[in-house]
Amino acid sequence: MTTPERSDDCLFCKIVAGDIPAEIVHATETAVAFRDVNRQAPTHVLVVPTSHYENAGELARHEPATAAELLTVAAHIAEKEGIEEGYRLVFNTGSGAGQTVWHAHLHVLGGRPLTWPPG
Repeated sequence: MTTPERSDDCLFCKIVAGDIPAEIVHATETAVAFRDVNRQAPTHVLVVPTSHYENAGELARHEPATAAELLTVAAHIAEKEGIEEGYRLVFNTGSGAGQTVWHAHLHVLGGRPLTWPPG
């Protein structure tokens, strides 16, 4: 069953629910942060809303306060990981942008020089 709260076939919903193990580094009532298993930098953490929205645009439209909370959590993660002097935040929105999990999520990347443009 898919609801704004949870989608039964969503990997990130299963992580949020504790059905699939993940290395959780921070959690609030509205957001969960965990290490990416396919990391692209020494620090690569995903920050996801506890509610299910397919992408960042949908999340911002329906729960703007939660979208803002993801940024607050990301800043906390950067400080906790010691990368606050230089890190990147990325929302991939849609398949054309490389989104592969259809649950809004914010990548926090750091711990190495990050060049521009990416990919």
